[in-house]
Amino acid sequence: MSTSRRIPVLMYHRIGAAHNPWERRYCISPALFAKHMRHLSACGMRACSLDDFFAWLDRRKDLPAGSFLLTFDDGFTGIFEHAASILQELGWPATVFLVSQLIGKQDVWWRTENPSGATYPLLDRDTIDAMRSMGFTFHSHTRLHPDLTTLSEDQLFSELHGSRSDLENLLKEEVHYLAYPYGLYNEQVLDAARAAGYKAAFSTQPGFNRNDIDRFRIRRLDISGTDTPSMLARKIHFGCNDGSWRQSIRYYKGRVIDRLGIRH
Repeated sequence: MSTSRRIPVLMYHRIGAAHNPWERRYCISPALFAKHMRHLSACGMRACSLDDFFAWLDRRKDLPAGSFLLTFDDGFTGIFEHAASILQELGWPATVFLVSQLIGKQDVWWRTENPSGATYPLLDRDTIDAMRSMGFTFHSHTRLHPDLTTLSEDQLFSELHGSRSDLENLLKEEVHYLAYPYGLYNEQVLDAARAAGYKAAFSTQPGFNRNDIDRFRIRRLDISGTDTPSMLARKIHFGCNDGSWRQSIRYYKGRVIDRLGIRH
């Protein structure tokens, strides 16, 4: 059996109905999400657990070729309502990054961004508890989902250390991992995340993860509600956020040019 030399991390957000083009950027329909998962399975791919992903990064464990890590940002209720059943069918684990002081509430940080002003429900404590027995793990997406790069040192401490504390009290287990809201970070944020006790953090920078990846800059592929299963497969194959045929053509054209040595 061949083993993975690089592992992609997929990032989803809300699963449900999108009501405008802006929402389709962050929301995928239940039917399309199921098609995504079944397509990956048919291609011989399989989701690994968060623990196995980090064991692989640290060279403590081999994972089969085709392994990927499945993550969901924000913790929308649609993960339970629409994703849990197909993931259980496939026997696949997933990780959800929770906004710790909005559990059971709404994604109010998007109210001014969504043209409709709509917000959507987030997982509550009872549902989170039920999902833990279904193969889901939960980690931090801060307390209130701010742009961390705009915060003072004290505010960073509250958002990062406070979220860990909130979630550890809820889950009764250690919380080691963080996903940066909006994917935004700088050196101050990186230092604050380390000081808050996190072992690693996930960005929104596309690309593959290899063993030498900076543990506080884990790369993820952004999956949207407009991605067909074939587009998803191309994103994974090329390690990028462009799943179009045009990107594929550009990639292979570039390889031919490199091999012919005709770049200037």
